[in-house]
Amino acid sequence: MEHARDLEVYKRACAVSLGVHRATLAFPKMEQYALADQLRRSSKAICANLAEGFAKQAHSKPEFARLAIGSCSEVETWSSYAFDLEYITQAQRDHWLQSYARIYGVLVNLREKLR
Repeated sequence: MEHARDLEVYKRACAVSLGVHRATLAFPKMEQYALADQLRRSSKAICANLAEGFAKQAHSKPEFARLAIGSCSEVETWSSYAFDLEYITQAQRDHWLQSYARIYGVLVNLREKLR
């Protein structure tokens, strides 16, 4: 593989982050620069961190998935806040949490394989 975007986990994370982005555009105006922005940034950071780690893996293989794992946990937290504030439905939250749990698992496995 030549690029992080060739990884299946990158493709999954990107697809889910696009759904998160679209959903957060409907959040109240007062949340557009707060919770909505946090959700968008953390969901996109998974892909960005994978791309950065992929580029650096020759120098630091353990770094490859570490930051993306942290961003994955962060988006799970913000998703729960969005649900608790009634900005997303339970179905949306459950879908996001299941998707990010799968992505998290793949990232942990990837990190372990690179050690």
